[in-house]
Amino acid sequence: MIWLLDLGNSRLKVAPWQPGTGLGEVQAWAHGAADFAPSMQRWLAGVQAGDRCWLASVAGSELTAGVAEAVASRGHAATRARTRPECAGVRIAYAEPSRLGVDRFLGLLAAHARGDGPWLIVSAGSALTVDLLDGAGQHRGGVIAPSPEHMRAALAARFPALAFAGGEASDFAADTADALAGGSLGAALGLVERSHRQATRLLGRPPRLLISGGGGARLAEGLEIESEPVPYLVLEGLAVYAAQAAGEWS
Repeated sequence: MIWLLDLGNSRLKVAPWQPGTGLGEVQAWAHGAADFAPSMQRWLAGVQAGDRCWLASVAGSELTAGVAEAVASRGHAATRARTRPECAGVRIAYAEPSRLGVDRFLGLLAAHARGDGPWLIVSAGSALTVDLLDGAGQHRGGVIAPSPEHMRAALAARFPALAFAGGEASDFAADTADALAGGSLGAALGLVERSHRQATRLLGRPPRLLISGGGGARLAEGLEIESEPVPYLVLEGLAVYAAQAAGEWS
């Protein structure tokens, strides 16, 4: 069995995988929660001798090292996924591969593996990222913006009078909390829809839109573009990465 670990800014997601099959049941734990370490240890107790582990991480170095050490302590050293200039038919736009987050890189691999593009890949997590992948597997680049939650946090930090929690997003709100909710969400929606228009002009046809991340469902509800939810896109891409590595080693 191969185990895939996606360590993000807020959660660790783990799934079993075997070449030629889809992901198994995904488990996820918030790494800021008190039960994170016990939950991980319970999972590790079920990992069998001979199983292999692959780790993709955008979390801080201390947390990443802690997760890697916990896995290694049970005799299952995790192989780290790294952004590469080319992999599995995808070529990234960045001249310095290390500057493209491995989560975005793996999202590109997963999108390309789904079939004919082009693809517009949106992750609505701790940050909002948008990446364009053309039908030939060439990454055309992307953009990064604050998530709606971080937009509101930045406003509250700079302007205490705007420190309103909650609220219901609407186009024209009659309450400050609602106005903040609508404005932050609207900014995110506007970025995605603009990126989709620009991608269509650039490539001559509209890209298929994939949306992942914890805020993906809320974002998709407000878009006027058809989209597909892909909550485990990074894990899908990690499976592609692991399969490619296995082929190179054989």
